[in-house]
Amino acid sequence: MNVRQSLLDIRIFEDEKGLALAAAAHAAESIQRAIAERSRARIIAATGASQVEFLDALTQYPDIDWTSVEMFHLDEYIGIPETHPASFRRYLLERLILKTGLLRYHLLDVESDYEDVLRRTGNALLSSPIDIAFVGIGENGHLAFNDPPADFETEEPYLIVELDEACRQQQVGEGWFENLNDVPRKAVSMSIRQIMKASEIICIAPELRKAIAVKQCFEGPVSNMAPASILRTHPNTTVYLDTKSASMLSSPLKVSLD
Repeated sequence: MNVRQSLLDIRIFEDEKGLALAAAAHAAESIQRAIAERSRARIIAATGASQVEFLDALTQYPDIDWTSVEMFHLDEYIGIPETHPASFRRYLLERLILKTGLLRYHLLDVESDYEDVLRRTGNALLSSPIDIAFVGIGENGHLAFNDPPADFETEEPYLIVELDEACRQQQVGEGWFENLNDVPRKAVSMSIRQIMKASEIICIAPELRKAIAVKQCFEGPVSNMAPASILRTHPNTTVYLDTKSASMLSSPLKVSLD
């Protein structure tokens, strides 16, 4: 993959609430613009603890025609039912789909037989460009469930991935599972190249526990050992941090404090 870097827009806020409100306003404007220009918006939605306040703010934003939005799912654990507290299908249904009345969505139902799901969802994803991808950054620098060393080369839209221990421990730390043994070892993840095909990327990464990964991804080398570092090569990415997640960045980057 070409690793030529673009000018990354990093915006830092005093707290997670301010970050979420600003990111939601940005996302709403991008969705509305896509609908105005093309009569629909195709989005990729992220999950996890870091996205909760952002999605809460976005779903309350006025004047978004959610019936004109088509949503794709970033990743999901293999083998857990939709009723499981950690299910990302459940997360998106409760925090986005049912709250907005969104009608067109593609959830990754990979509880058992997943090959047909990946084929159908991948074909739908590839059928037309994606307008906006919402993403986060893992404590190990992962982008979606692409843990280090991430595959920067595959053109497959979705991959079966092995979750590393740091990623699995993060899920325990966030309260989705009681212990490490309960966390699935395999998941489906949208590929790095597929995420990078989105016309715009909005990355939301609050909290102190993300500070090391944020520094590695935005001040270290662009590397598959820090998967989210690839965002620095995208021409239209905005990163939303709070002062805690940005606390290890060098001072010259702290010029966008809002």
